[in-house]
Amino acid sequence: MRSFKSSVFILVFHLLEGALSNSLIQLNNNGYEGIVIAIDPNVPEDETLIQNIKDMVTQASPYLFEATEKRFYFKSVAILIPEKWKTKPEYVRPKLETYKNADVLVAEPNTPGDDEPYTEQMGNCGEKGERINFTPDFLAGKKLDIYGPQGRVFVHEWAHLRWGVFDEYNNNQKFYLLNGKREAVRCSARIAGKYQAEHCQGGSCAWKPCKIDQATGLYKEGCEFIPNKFQTEKASIMFSPSINSVVEFCTEKNHNKEAPNPQNQKCNLRSTWEVIRDSEDFQKTTPMTTQPPAPTFSLLQIGQRIVCLVLDKSGSMTNGDRLNRLNQAGKLFLLQIVEQGSWAGMVTFDSAAHVQSELVQINSAAERDALTKRLPAVAAGGTSICSGLRSAFAVIRKKFSTDGSEIVLLTDGEDNTISSCFNEVKQSGAVIHTVALGPSAAKELEELSKMTGGLQTYASDQAQNNGLIDAFGALSSGNGAASQRAIQLESRGLTLQNNQWMNGTVLVDSTVGKDTLFLITWTTQPPQILLSDPSGKKQDGLVVDTSTRMAYLQIPGTAKVGTWSYSLKASSQTLTLTVTSRASSATLPPITVTSKMSKDQGKFPSPMAVYAKIHQGSSPILRATVTAIIESVNGKTVNLELLDNGAGADATKDDGIYSRYFTAYDTNGRYSVKVRALGGINAAGQRVRPQQNGAMHMPGWIENGEIKWNPPRPEISKNELDGNQVCFSRTTSGGSFVASGVPQAPIPDRFPPCQITDLKAKIQGNKFINLTWTAPGDDYDHGRALKYIIKISASILDLRDNFTESLQVNTSDLIPKEANSKEVFVFTPENIPFENGTDLFIAVQAVDKSNLKSEISNIVGVSLFIPPPTPPEIPTPPCPDINVNSTIPGLHILKIMWKWLGELQLSVA
Repeated sequence: MRSFKSSVFILVFHLLEGALSNSLIQLNNNGYEGIVIAIDPNVPEDETLIQNIKDMVTQASPYLFEATEKRFYFKSVAILIPEKWKTKPEYVRPKLETYKNADVLVAEPNTPGDDEPYTEQMGNCGEKGERINFTPDFLAGKKLDIYGPQGRVFVHEWAHLRWGVFDEYNNNQKFYLLNGKREAVRCSARIAGKYQAEHCQGGSCAWKPCKIDQATGLYKEGCEFIPNKFQTEKASIMFSPSINSVVEFCTEKNHNKEAPNPQNQKCNLRSTWEVIRDSEDFQKTTPMTTQPPAPTFSLLQIGQRIVCLVLDKSGSMTNGDRLNRLNQAGKLFLLQIVEQGSWAGMVTFDSAAHVQSELVQINSAAERDALTKRLPAVAAGGTSICSGLRSAFAVIRKKFSTDGSEIVLLTDGEDNTISSCFNEVKQSGAVIHTVALGPSAAKELEELSKMTGGLQTYASDQAQNNGLIDAFGALSSGNGAASQRAIQLESRGLTLQNNQWMNGTVLVDSTVGKDTLFLITWTTQPPQILLSDPSGKKQDGLVVDTSTRMAYLQIPGTAKVGTWSYSLKASSQTLTLTVTSRASSATLPPITVTSKMSKDQGKFPSPMAVYAKIHQGSSPILRATVTAIIESVNGKTVNLELLDNGAGADATKDDGIYSRYFTAYDTNGRYSVKVRALGGINAAGQRVRPQQNGAMHMPGWIENGEIKWNPPRPEISKNELDGNQVCFSRTTSGGSFVASGVPQAPIPDRFPPCQITDLKAKIQGNKFINLTWTAPGDDYDHGRALKYIIKISASILDLRDNFTESLQVNTSDLIPKEANSKEVFVFTPENIPFENGTDLFIAVQAVDKSNLKSEISNIVGVSLFIPPPTPPEIPTPPCPDINVNSTIPGLHILKIMWKWLGELQLSVA
């Protein structure tokens, strides 16, 4: 089976604490450069943490070098230090390095003591991960016996991040049957240890050999595989680098293909080394003949935000009310989004550049109001983007270096000279965020954001979609604490006729409420505006700006928690409503809804896979209603419900990442992405993670024949496991992407059903096999497939490599359900041995009405276990009566009779 990466172009947009996460890592002569390790702003100042990071990377580099057969090492690392930490001469200002593009984040855990290292992975096998997560206690070596040496664990996580491999253990299924023998899920299978479980009786507990479940043949729940501390087996790093002898990845020679672990499930039974060997990194390198140098480190300290608006005021900005919409969005950014203490300036351009404001520090409303008065009022002339950028660089350099500064570039026009300043942009060290307005914005515009790690957005001329305000609303700083960032609660627009009303509600949850702003815009004349707080009190004090056609209300202090309501009345015009806020407390993490995209262009018929991550701190938010709104350059809008069901595009169920494939192309060109996330009665905060992609929590070790137990994971109460109900509302811009190769309508069906990735199997009644999976669709995870093909084999590799020739199961009565429904199918294996101790492997393929076939599913195995019959009880013969007569003077004579059934009868003679 081909890897999914070969047939699916993935665009990822992801709600997390950063609008964009474009890694700066480069592989140069076998050495990884540009690695960014960021210390979270909420971590207390501790200089030893910086040294701990250096020690980890320094120890990891030679371990990586040997594990990859002398191909890779760590060459240079930048450590991002929080702004609030004391400054030092050796700390310099970052250039393109930000929290948003950090490869490793060091942060305090949500649950004290939960220091599990892990890597965020949302894509398929072989696709790069998002970010590695460590805690300060882990880096300090306080979890050495549980996870292993920090340098070795870093290599384990690096393999997740860089090469898209997965773990070779499984917390959800620790054991399996093979050839009638119980095995621990591990790789390689030659890792030795014992099976132990805790047995408690009478208030005391002891560890004893595991008991066998007579229904399944596996060990009962609570059993653990405890490895020997000292071994000779060298593989595998993706099972546990904490085993002292482990220095290699599993290869095809020693890979445990039958083990039901994530690596086998997601990578089509391939070993981790095979996946690494297929990577782009491996293909463009050869082994080194000398030892690599030690890593070098640069210490970068976040400084004040420096941002300059570069705004197009050419003649085309008179079209579609663009200039006025620019003023509305610009005012939102200057009044609300840009953070207090930041430095802001403004340049406008047509065929030449014009400085509207030098850099000023925003310390009060006065500076914000003064900047809004400099927004362009008249549009005329041509388009010279490079002139605007050069002028912005000059404005910034009057006070600061351009390193780490930001430029927000908006344009609606063509400019065939834009590439002439690419080198200046690269050398500037500035991050450029691009906003393409309308259908004719320069095609090279996105190159500026790609080369600098900026956010790229697109806004159409459809005012009711509120795209321009959403784009500017997404431009909060990613380098400050989460409590300082603007959070968008609502973004909605509607065209009204004949005194119609636009009614709705906005949820203000307990994690937000400070600095809350309601913003209303219109296209012709002011509407009637009614706004009430959760108690029903009408809100007064709206500031009306008739020239820009907008009104806004700043809620003093912290907005009341609950449901705010609004009613807007107008005729023959378009209204929009936007609500932004900030965290209610510096100590309570807000529910975050900012966004990022990992891919920015795709070619038909490859689908886009959309991912939305909704968390409060590091805790996922579950059971939310999440919708992606995708608008093409034609103005056509598609609403896409995103799911957290562990099927189709969604890698893991209930991890707070909501996913879906997008296949509804209608034209070539730019598409904008917007997300709406609502938490209501069913939404809940989850305080325990499903298995992360990260180093295994080792339960204990066998050393000198004795078991030495590690502390268990921090206990999670049942209430926390069930989650706490969370009511909230969020919207965000998901950036933009560019589609190409889309044929003219009618667009042909080129999309097969998506791969089934959550197939499960179990034995039912010693005769049947019960299969469950989530239904794919006709087009990936949309619609309904036509039929299923189910194949079985006694050989897992034969099933993978010769699926079409494998034995087919009769599925004539199996009619596919609508995509994302639960499928159940029970069958009796025929024409293949199925007796006690038999291992069978099963896979499923979906077929659509155009006879397009999905990739074959993850392969699952079952082992028939028939417990030996329990011998009948043999009655114990009765014991003879025993009479004991005591003739000792002064004592009573006792007659003791031991009776059948063990009854003891005492009588006094």
